[in-house]
This record gives sequence, structure tokens and C-alpha cells, in this order.
Amino acid sequence: MDMPVTNFENGYFGANPQNVRDAYTHANRTIQEQNSWFLRNAYEEHITDVRARLAEAVGCSVEEIAITRGATEALQALIGGYNKLKPGDAVAYADLDYDSMQYAMKWLKDRRGVDVIATAIPEPATYQNVIDHYTKLLRGNPRITLLLLTHISHRTGLKLPIAEISRMAAQHGVDTIVDTAHSWGHVDFSVRDLESPFVGFNLHKWIGAPLGCGFLYIKKDRLPDIDRHFADEDHDADDVRSRIHTGTANSANYLAVPAALDFHRAVGASNKFARLQYLRDRWVHQVLDVSNLTIMTPEDRRMYGALTSFRIDGNTTRERSVAITDYLTKAWGIFTVRRGGVTNGEVIRVTPALYNTPQDSDRLARALRAAARRF
Repeated sequence: MDMPVTNFENGYFGANPQNVRDAYTHANRTIQEQNSWFLRNAYEEHITDVRARLAEAVGCSVEEIAITRGATEALQALIGGYNKLKPGDAVAYADLDYDSMQYAMKWLKDRRGVDVIATAIPEPATYQNVIDHYTKLLRGNPRITLLLLTHISHRTGLKLPIAEISRMAAQHGVDTIVDTAHSWGHVDFSVRDLESPFVGFNLHKWIGAPLGCGFLYIKKDRLPDIDRHFADEDHDADDVRSRIHTGTANSANYLAVPAALDFHRAVGASNKFARLQYLRDRWVHQVLDVSNLTIMTPEDRRMYGALTSFRIDGNTTRERSVAITDYLTKAWGIFTVRRGGVTNGEVIRVTPALYNTPQDSDRLARALRAAARRF
């Protein structure tokens, strides 16, 4: 069915390519027809192959990843299971981190008896002031033991220099947990490039797998630093799969992951990233001269991809953000989404996908010029 609007809210989840839809349909039919016989026999071989494909694609060993129902579940297991904390230690996160991950970090106060430090990424952000922000944070708070980092923020689209921050954190004896929900499949990188021992991945955003797929990564020699998930005994203590236990999940989703990886490889990670940056630049560069409209990512190609947010001066509340998104939808047929949680006020998120056209970006630019005059 055709969309009634031009969709610039592709950050929620990614539309499945046709080969993924076909793979999911086939897997679901097989499961329904063969029922428990399939899941108790052939499924194990299939899911082992899925893990192997994921490990190869992300650049690690299969012993370092476990499949989850998304990045949120993966990161909650890593944050809650991190066992090197003791009372009096501190953990830190930033305003641009995902809400559920912030909650998990704050929960460590009760779970581990630590202090929780909330920080705000500088506005406007630059490569250097982001590095300076984390340098000051780590030097000024020597009790920090764990730092949450988000590769690409779901709020503003800011892409952090994760490797540089992770190396700096390690020099201060601080571990990092990295949220790549919005980056893998969007940005061309391997898990080793992040230089972090603990990473949560999503598969239903930029890789294009069915909803409810992700995985976690634990560097092999760091497995003991994450507790077994609710004292799981289905797998041995030295098996990474004991760090997450989800029960019976939608198995057809996972069996369609290889098709999503096939599509991603066929397009090419660097080609995909270039296309997404092009679509982003196409609308952003047409509104940079609008005096009362602020683009929330810097014009530094190291620090953004597809996802970029904007703010119209004086419109920092939820009510005003909703008014702007409603106007874009009703007057221009363009679907965007508001994002709260940014320290200096709400923003409107714009996220193109591969199927968006340059003409879509042009129409968005015209709509934003009109919105800036109206609001």
C-alpha cells in the first residue's frame, strides 16, 4: 500500500527489503507447519548459522556474540550485568543517550550502590568540543568506572568519535558500553573499530531485519565482567549466550537475518552510507541560511549520517514540537518525529532511508523554510 505521506521517520525501524519479507514468510510457514519438531531439531543448526553470519559481518568471533530481541535488551543486559562496580564508584551517561539506557544506568545506584553522573553534550557540537567534554568528565571524576556511549544519537543524529573516547576512557581505567542501535548497517565499521569491550547492536533499524532482532557483543577476555543473565544455567558460564536469556522469541525473525545481511552486502556498506549522507545533505544545505532554524549536527562529515534533527528558535517544548510535526504532516505531507531529552530543549528528527528520493529532500527543505516563518 502506498504511504499517505513522505516518510522521514525511518529511524524508528527499517522497512524490510523484499528478500527479507520472503525469507520471513518462508521461515514462519516452516515453523507453523513443522511446529515444535522444527524448533527442537533443525532450528539449532539454523540459528548457529545466523550467529556465524553476524560474527563474520561485524568482525568478531562467534563466541563473542549472543542474539537478543534488539539493542535495548542487549544493552540492558550489559549494563545490569556489569559486575566490576562497587559502592562509591560512579557511572556516567549523556543527555543524547537513549532513554532506556539512561534508566538502566540510573538503576545501578540501587543495584550496585554507585553514584550516577548525568552530562550534557555541548551545543553546538564539534569534534573537538566533544573530545574535550569527555576529557573533562573523566579527569574531573576519577571515581567513574563505567561510561555509556552512543555511536549515533537517536535524538540529534550526532555521531561520536567512539574509538577516541573509548581509548581515553581505558587510559583512566574506565570501561565503556556502546550503543550502536543507530549506527551498524548505517555506518561502515567493524566492532573492533569501536575499541570497546561491550556493545549492543540492533538489526531491525539499518540492517533491515524483521522487528525484534539484535545482538550483544562481549570481548572474549571480558566475559567474566558481565554476570550471567538472571543466573542462567542453560549455557555454561564461559558461553556468551548465558549473558542473555529471552525465552521463546519470534524465531522466524532471526531466521530472516541472513537475507537482511545479503541485501546489506549487495548494496555495500560504504554505498549505503554515502547515499544516506547525500539525502541528508540535500535538505540540510538548503536551509543552512534560515536564521531561526538550527541544525543539530555539525557540518563535519565525521559526525553525522542520515539522521539529523533541527530546532526552530523558541520552540523547545513538547507542545511546540508536536505543533511543528503536525504542521509538516498536514500542510506538506511530510512525516517527522519530535525528540525530547536534549538538555537545551526538544528537537525534530528527520531520518531518510534508501528509498527516499532527492525530490523528497527538496520538498522537506521547502517545508522547513515555511515552518521557520510560521513558528
